[in-house]
Amino acid sequence: MSPQHKGLASGRWAEMPLAEQMANIGSEISRALNWQKKGKKELSIKALNRALELLDMTVSSIKEYSKLKELFRVREALVDFFYGSNQFASSEFLWRKYFDHFVYLARKQINEK
Repeated sequence: MSPQHKGLASGRWAEMPLAEQMANIGSEISRALNWQKKGKKELSIKALNRALELLDMTVSSIKEYSKLKELFRVREALVDFFYGSNQFASSEFLWRKYFDHFVYLARKQINEK
């Protein structure tokens, strides 16, 4: 499967701060949730797959175990929420809240530059 984010996959993604990476992943998750709410399952899954691709690129660029552990948990819970039985009892509200923190942090870091 060829990457959806070819420009980012070529190395630019690894240069971004983690907060910015997670904020971008959150944008795709937000799209997936919006499409899911509208009953557009195919478009929701496409957005989720783009988010998972970005998450996998983030995992590839991280070296610290504690961060990897969190990213793998997030991936597992996302897959469970969209594809599985939602055994972790996550919700649209919780996913938006989780990723909103990264958006806030990324904006703060950009403004501090």
